[in-house]
Amino acid sequence: MTSVASPLASPPETARALERAASGARLEVAEATALLGATGPDLDRLLELAGAVRDAGLAASGRARVITYSRKIFVPLTTLCRDRCHYCVFVDTPGQLLKKHKPAFMSPAQVLAVVRQGQAMGCKEVLLTLGDRPEDRWPEARTWLDDHGFASTLDYVGHIARLVTAETGLLAHLNPGVMSADELRMLRSAAPSMGMMLETTSRRLFEEPGQVHFGSPDKDPALRLSVIDAAGRERIPFTTGILVGIGETLHDRAESLVAIRDAHERWAVDGQGHVQEVIVQNFRAKPRTAMQGAPDAELLEYVAAVAVARLVMGPRMRIQVPPNLSDPDEFDLLVRAGADDWGGVSPLTADHVNPERPWPHLDDLALRTAELGFELRERLTAQPEFVLAAETWLDPAMRGPVAALADPQTGLAGAASVEKAGDAPHAAGRDAHRPAGLLVSRRAEAEHDVRRLAEAAASDPLSLDDAEWATLLQATGADLDGLAATADDVRRYTVGEAVSLVVNRNLTSTGLRAAAADDPATFTLDDAAAIAADAWDLGATELCVQGLLPPTEDPRGYLDLARAVKAAAPGIHLHAYRPQDVRDLADRGGLGLDGALAALHEAGVDTVPGTGVKVLSERVRGMVALGDLEIDRWVEGITAAHRAGFRSTSVLFYGHVETAAERVAHLRALRAIQDETRGFTEFVPIPLPGPAGGVPLVAGRSSLDEHRAMVAVSRLALSGSIPHVQIPWTRVGREASAVLLQSGGDDLGGTLLDGRVKPEAGIEHGLELPVTDAAPIAARLFRPFRLRTTDYREPRPRGSGA
Repeated sequence: MTSVASPLASPPETARALERAASGARLEVAEATALLGATGPDLDRLLELAGAVRDAGLAASGRARVITYSRKIFVPLTTLCRDRCHYCVFVDTPGQLLKKHKPAFMSPAQVLAVVRQGQAMGCKEVLLTLGDRPEDRWPEARTWLDDHGFASTLDYVGHIARLVTAETGLLAHLNPGVMSADELRMLRSAAPSMGMMLETTSRRLFEEPGQVHFGSPDKDPALRLSVIDAAGRERIPFTTGILVGIGETLHDRAESLVAIRDAHERWAVDGQGHVQEVIVQNFRAKPRTAMQGAPDAELLEYVAAVAVARLVMGPRMRIQVPPNLSDPDEFDLLVRAGADDWGGVSPLTADHVNPERPWPHLDDLALRTAELGFELRERLTAQPEFVLAAETWLDPAMRGPVAALADPQTGLAGAASVEKAGDAPHAAGRDAHRPAGLLVSRRAEAEHDVRRLAEAAASDPLSLDDAEWATLLQATGADLDGLAATADDVRRYTVGEAVSLVVNRNLTSTGLRAAAADDPATFTLDDAAAIAADAWDLGATELCVQGLLPPTEDPRGYLDLARAVKAAAPGIHLHAYRPQDVRDLADRGGLGLDGALAALHEAGVDTVPGTGVKVLSERVRGMVALGDLEIDRWVEGITAAHRAGFRSTSVLFYGHVETAAERVAHLRALRAIQDETRGFTEFVPIPLPGPAGGVPLVAGRSSLDEHRAMVAVSRLALSGSIPHVQIPWTRVGREASAVLLQSGGDDLGGTLLDGRVKPEAGIEHGLELPVTDAAPIAARLFRPFRLRTTDYREPRPRGSGA
């Protein structure tokens, strides 16, 4: 357990506030302000009290030691907005949309394509997030709405929410900003819950030039409080909360929490208010914003805000903390502070508001929650208390869809199939909302029609047969342009806009020698330690090591090399050893496959490369890669690695003797492995160079178009399965990489630093992509750039631990 204690005397006002909190007294603004400033032993006591209140509330609700989350799909319906918040990277201007080839609003087809993929992954919530009333500022938004027959953005939101439920049975949670009472009433029949962050009651931040909310009419605290009140009057389960660290004072935070509580209580029915959860969100500075230089919310101040929210709101309120905005090591403090809900977490889509902060893997979140002594349980978008009191809180149109997905005893998410839940009760509704053209047999209408096949793939990758995928791989001209655009839309609306890169260095383990040699490509264990330390000093977070040891070298060298790297640079992520390398250790070392993997884990290997295969076809291997591991042994090796807890990359080397059908079979095989293990983090389509490579799938098609087709099909075929598509810049060049990032790609792989110690010991030495060169590639595409770790997390600041 993390302790925050230090031997500081309690200020009198803090001591009095703690006494009142311990007695169960109702806290007002002055007392909440005092508690927000608690430090040392006072903060420890604050967390103890808050945790006890949370535990009592969960026990009373029948969910003792349960922390909830919602499995969601994040749909950014429009990124146009009339506000000008100084910390936001979500919004675009019309000019930026044009440069990104991005529509003003997502179309119904685009929304349903993403939602259906999430549905297949077990999601039940569709979060519709968008900018406030963009038509009031941007003529382009007004024109789009007029052209499509909608009176307002909120009118379109309601249409999409109803369409989603009618087509899929999933439930929308609406987050469209400020709404009038009439608009809330209109939308109540479209969604079981809605939300809008209060953020703060500070008028200074709204009225003073240069402050975060200046120039943003929808951030008027009085206006936002009126929306929260109106939601209560309309009996709408409502999510709201505060943003910590945007320039507000402790008094502002306390006033904001008390204001939420008062609105909640004002509209209570049988003791139950309408605010279903209070989010306490920590500010994270983002590049390309007016607040990019502002410090992130200080951890202990944030934790104190969570605890005070719990004490102000009481045991029946759910207190939510976004897990992607904190380091997993900080979860202990947040749970001690009384949090009991992680909010929405998506296995498919990015957090489009915080694109630099990926969601935790749900398995990891469940494990970390269990380590803290709680069980992770899935809920619906409406909290259980509101689901169980549906007659009071849900519109009649929503009661059936909610009941279809809920456990009738607990109000949490039930075990029923989402696909089944979206069927019979809404069959007529689906046809009523479905565009007329989709009612015709898609196969009959779209056979060998690239555009329609691409749209079908975007919605349901499993619906295409091998011949249809082959048709897409062979697209040319305008058909290829449309295919690439569709794939890029899928990329945009699932993994998001960010272009990522890991700072790394390569080391070819084939060069390891027991004794020093003259060959600059060889190295000893001492050299390896120096290489790792040098890479770490240069800012690398990953060392990639792969390649068979020579038969003259002891196979224990694989393990010794890993230990030497970790001893020299404990914080570096060791991405090491292909299935073929692991098999060599298993066979020559006498360890067996499982034993070799266990030994590598103990030696410090973190993840493994999924390379060492060209195409998963024995015919192809026999023609161009006889030295590679047999296909069934490669599959056995990578599957065993995943089961042993290692995540890996995946690849396909194309442009040689393989057929379109063999490429399709390869993608299907990877997807099947992923269905079983969930171990692949990314897919890298790599063109094979000459003399064997460089062969176009379509005669006369340019190399760039060959790559565009491969990347686009990879994105479509693997969407909902392997999330990231990496562009191999070393093979295609930087300029082509930018084009492929607009064809479905989202990642540039690694920097491949040469380093200052034995640069020749790394494959592809002499090729580097410094961060200062990579960031402008993303900037030219008007997309955010982010550094990542090997497993697509946020790198920790140096000095914060491994």
